[in-house]
Amino acid sequence: MARQARVILPNTPHHIMQRGHNRQVVFASDEDFQYYRENLQLFKDEFCCKIYSYCLMTNHVHLIVNPGDNPESLSLLMKRVAGRQTRYVNKLEKRSGSLWEGRFKSSIISSQEYLISCSRYIELNPMRAGMVEDPSVYQWSSFSKKAKGKPDAVVDYDRVYTALGNTAAERQKAYIEYVSQTIPEDELKLLSESIQRNQVTGGNRFREQLEKKLKMKLSNRGPGRPRKVGK
Repeated sequence: MARQARVILPNTPHHIMQRGHNRQVVFASDEDFQYYRENLQLFKDEFCCKIYSYCLMTNHVHLIVNPGDNPESLSLLMKRVAGRQTRYVNKLEKRSGSLWEGRFKSSIISSQEYLISCSRYIELNPMRAGMVEDPSVYQWSSFSKKAKGKPDAVVDYDRVYTALGNTAAERQKAYIEYVSQTIPEDELKLLSESIQRNQVTGGNRFREQLEKKLKMKLSNRGPGRPRKVGK
């Protein structure tokens, strides 16, 4: 499976995934999850990043991160959070070595085409893994803030989400309805393959615009635009 060199852009959302070394357990207790989330909040503020969605699974994490004006902020955020978690777990378990599997994976997201669908993909991870039957009962994701208004300082609202309604209640209702829809198979495949290969999450037109801007070739495979979200 061909992978693309990682490209980080300013003021652009990126789907980020990082796995445990050899897919080993990273979060063994609620305290482990909480420690990671606290550091995510701390360093996203320090490096002026925005986090639109997240889901912390037992052996990997998914995030949607906008690095702001400085593309390097994304890598700095991931390095600090991953490093702290490694030291924390190694101290607890009286061990040494790497907690994570190499470098994180990253996919540039076309906001208008795939930002909200990528959020849904991330927040439904616990359901696809058979851990829960309702994403709102999984406490280590961004779903409850966007769907229920639960306080979560990690999460920033993106423009696609805020456009779902004029009030918080309208946005929450529209988001719940959207997430409850069946995800088209071609969309699911695109979202999965894009992050696995460090490819663009977007249609051909978006990819071609990026190629022209970056003056480099970006490989990509996938369908066109997904269904639009109504209010």
